[in-house]
Amino acid sequence: MKTLICQQPHQIEYIERDIPSLKEGEALLKTRAVGICGTDIHAFAGRQPFFSYPRVLGHEICGVVEETGSACTRVKKGLRYSVIPCIPCGSCAACQEGKTNCCENVSLYGVHQDGGFSEYLAVREENLVELPSSLSDNAGALVECFAIGAHAVRRADIRPQQNVLIVGAGPIGLAAAAIAKAKGGRVVVADIDAGRRQQISEKLAVATLDPTLQSYPEDLKACFDGQLACVLMDATGNKASMSRSVDLIRHGGKIVFIGLYIGELQLDDPTFHKKETTLLASRNATREDFECVIALMADGVLHEGLMVNKEYDFYSFGDGYKEDVVENKKLVKGVIKF
Repeated sequence: MKTLICQQPHQIEYIERDIPSLKEGEALLKTRAVGICGTDIHAFAGRQPFFSYPRVLGHEICGVVEETGSACTRVKKGLRYSVIPCIPCGSCAACQEGKTNCCENVSLYGVHQDGGFSEYLAVREENLVELPSSLSDNAGALVECFAIGAHAVRRADIRPQQNVLIVGAGPIGLAAAAIAKAKGGRVVVADIDAGRRQQISEKLAVATLDPTLQSYPEDLKACFDGQLACVLMDATGNKASMSRSVDLIRHGGKIVFIGLYIGELQLDDPTFHKKETTLLASRNATREDFECVIALMADGVLHEGLMVNKEYDFYSFGDGYKEDVVENKKLVKGVIKF
């Protein structure tokens, strides 16, 4: 089979390798589409922490089962599935509580072990979620990205008519905004990039704000009838943005950090305390989140057109990966077609 492998930072190439043999509880997936995530870009650039090379990238995967291991009882040949990339240990305290997304020893396809930039992939049966026939391969590949947003919205416990501020209009912020709106939230999105603000305004029909303006807090209040946000979800991974969060929520409000900043954060404690702030982190997603996204896609609430603005051919896109993917400033979300 043909595989695109990142040998080391700044070096990615096609190789031929054997189709993987299956363990008893695995299924052989013929890859149909793979979404490109920021992880795949940062890994190429050598900016992905806790990452080892060589590595086959790609963790947003849609494929068809071609073969099943002897212990598989649920998945069926010929059906399409989305892949939950998190492989939990099953024995730590988090796993025992069903929080497999934050397993102490979690491993991810495409990050800690080889992923979907390949014609075939052996996947644990437990990590496959069946897709309805009405969804496209592209949509199937995007389930994982949307599921990150769905998990954050579930952590935030968004209620109808709550004032929700999403900071960061990249794919994850867009996903969180779309799902928060689907849950009935009154959503506003802030981003420093005018192009992304325009895109999310057009795609989701929500108000957008420029957080660099001095009037930002007052502009936010104007969107929410004089109030600050009840829930703020930050998908930037930016220290300054995350540190400012507590100033943008109302008293009794809630902050959910989706984006990861590698380092220490500082919050103003008097402000944090007087608002009796609830602070949460959101990491990865669970089967429940995948099933939520698939249901919303089947109902037409979510669709690939909300974020995909570029398609790539698997058999050639690796030749221009640096120029067409890593350095492509216009890329919002790309999907690789097989």
